[in-house]
Amino acid sequence: MFWGLSEALDLIEEYLRITGDCCENADISKNDDKGSGKKERNNEEHINILLFGSNDPRHVIKTIAKLYTHREKGFNSVINFYIIDGCVEIVARNMLLLGIALENPETINVRSKAHLFMDVYGNSLLRPFSHQYLMAKTKSLLKMITDSEYLQKLAPFISIEGLKYRERDGLLNALNFWMPKSENIFNIKQYWSDRVRKLLGTRYDYREGQFDWDLNMVLKDRGASQICSQEYRHWRETGIAFTFPEFEYHLPNKTLSAGLVRNGEQYFHRGYVGDIQTGPFVNFGLTTSDKRMLKSAHGENDYRSTDITERNILELFHELTSQTPYEHDLTHSHKYGSVRLQMSKILTSTNNDVMVTLSDYEHPWIRANGVQINFLSTECVFTMQNNNSRWTEFFDIIFVSHNYFSFLKESFVSIMRSPSILIFEGKLLCTERKDVVDNFDEKLLSFGKGNNLKSVINYDAINAKRSHFKFKKIN
Repeated sequence: MFWGLSEALDLIEEYLRITGDCCENADISKNDDKGSGKKERNNEEHINILLFGSNDPRHVIKTIAKLYTHREKGFNSVINFYIIDGCVEIVARNMLLLGIALENPETINVRSKAHLFMDVYGNSLLRPFSHQYLMAKTKSLLKMITDSEYLQKLAPFISIEGLKYRERDGLLNALNFWMPKSENIFNIKQYWSDRVRKLLGTRYDYREGQFDWDLNMVLKDRGASQICSQEYRHWRETGIAFTFPEFEYHLPNKTLSAGLVRNGEQYFHRGYVGDIQTGPFVNFGLTTSDKRMLKSAHGENDYRSTDITERNILELFHELTSQTPYEHDLTHSHKYGSVRLQMSKILTSTNNDVMVTLSDYEHPWIRANGVQINFLSTECVFTMQNNNSRWTEFFDIIFVSHNYFSFLKESFVSIMRSPSILIFEGKLLCTERKDVVDNFDEKLLSFGKGNNLKSVINYDAINAKRSHFKFKKIN
């Protein structure tokens, strides 16, 4: 919850590579919302993408950022994202993270935006600047949800029409809870500590040894070798994943709240119920095209997963803004992989310690031409699996996260057109036992085989660790 167990994907690249399609004669059909939902061949090409339970917008951000590279090769299709998540607070958080990624460059520069995104995305406590930005952005999001004209003005490519009215009310509750009101307390330091104590039980006093085991004997063995011991141990202890010596983190990140129920002016909630074992490192921080940053010596990385995450997000945000290739200046990256940083004591603060000084702004979000992002109700995943629904043969690309696979029925594949691809997220990058991971992988493979989907590779013949399982429907 709050982030996935797999790296961000350029879904258009995956689609073109797996289906063998080419931009000049791509046989992709027009989105038909008025009829039965089935597609008709038409000169206006659409690719419909379903993200089911991805928990964050990493695939949306990377796909849009890399879209210009496909446009240069003649790819002209309209991209329609359809996003379903099981928790309305996740929907609110996804809108916020997309808002940061697509923030107008007149408001904030690319490097500041990258650090802001990393703060909100992966840290339980925020810097004062990030907290101020969150308050200002929350005001804007509240107005977008309640004023359709304002939404069209700032982000016309965002649609919440697929959400039920009660889900829109849930969005308002989440956003209102994020605002700095004295009654909206979110003591995430205590919630985090309680979760760790409950998980470890009698092993709590020896937790550093358990943290090192989970990282060095489990996660690194499964492909997460870029994560450094110090950053992982600090995250497991505090919930702060991405740290830089020049910043202080002490204000609660309320976007990590869940289960909000309004009670007068106050809110009941479930505290922090997200991941406390893997972390947000795997989504952007395990590998990069810049091989200089992947070097290690004697088992120590030159750069942390935090530094890889920073570099990758800088690339994506640069491409979103300029639509040009990114060249990284290595002197701007902290080379802290083998350095033992002195972690200062985390300051105690309340929500009222920082006054909101950022003025309201009305700059339109960055928009990639030919992209539409639609948030759907959680109920849609059930109606999609009914025979002859409007979604039949509708989607070209589908991504399903590991914790939402159990909701799928055999009829789920009826929403796939031909050709199309289905990407399952595996449990490789978790700390569960190997037999649990292997059994889940077998379920994914069995689902694909049982529904006559063709594996992209022969998973039975290749003994490799994989965080994704990819299938295609060709008839």
